[in-house]
Amino acid sequence: MSEPVVELRLWRQFLAVAEELHFGRAALRLHITQPPLTQAIALLEERIGARLFERTKRSVKLTPAGAALIPEARELLARAAALPAHARAAAHGEIGRLRLAFVSTVGFGLLPQWVRAFRAQHPQVAFELIEATGDVQLPALERGDVDAGFIIHSPGFAPPQLQHLRIGREPLVAAIPEQHALARARALRLDALLAEPLVIFPRRIVPSLHDAVFGLYHARGRMPHVAQEAIQMQTIVNLVAAGLGIAWVPDSVREFRRAGVVYRAVQRVPECETSLVWAGARVPPALERFLAFARPQLKRAQ
Repeated sequence: MSEPVVELRLWRQFLAVAEELHFGRAALRLHITQPPLTQAIALLEERIGARLFERTKRSVKLTPAGAALIPEARELLARAAALPAHARAAAHGEIGRLRLAFVSTVGFGLLPQWVRAFRAQHPQVAFELIEATGDVQLPALERGDVDAGFIIHSPGFAPPQLQHLRIGREPLVAAIPEQHALARARALRLDALLAEPLVIFPRRIVPSLHDAVFGLYHARGRMPHVAQEAIQMQTIVNLVAAGLGIAWVPDSVREFRRAGVVYRAVQRVPECETSLVWAGARVPPALERFLAFARPQLKRAQ
């Protein structure tokens, strides 16, 4: 099998002859003499395995094969000419792909807003969005499978081995079955909530936040009665709606308007923090561009 013909010089020479239909004029246009041009076209035809021109002493005509190659050759040269600008744009994060992992709480509001705004500014950066809990994100970041991830944790407990940008802080709220008496109570007592069965995520998902919730119980001399564990916040809320117990969820989960659940604010409960995290000091250009977009967004939100 013959090697593909990729020498751009040969294709420029082919186009010059195809457009001029005269070897002498094509040679002048290319600033070369006619014999090397004749040899180049013969070499191209040999490599392709087809005649591109019918030549006589008086005329030069394109063969069907030669005519068919004109648009392809023009596209090849145009794409080659665009490569330096394409490489510069990729180096500056103006084009490319950004692989972002995220926890479900970010997907309720912040992430869709940011993706829309960022794409309006940088339409040639494609997002690959992967919903994943923190315990899945951290090894993926270390392997390089994702560029960055949105995670939640207790305030000040961002993974120390990663670079991070603090996105926001919010209180936990009580998710209560709508039919439960506590959902309709005017004054909601913390001790009454702590006596209820608890629906919570496994500790491995967010250790710092899991410990903060358990610490809330221990500080009041109680041991949580865990009725059910679930990984995703949507699943936790669905289990609350089914009456399995109450749950402590980030305030942003209110955006998940699930019938059968009431969200109530409670004083003196833990808060959680959302961070954008990434591995290593070398930041991919598309991520660097995204961080440059994110920082002003956070300042405006303050």
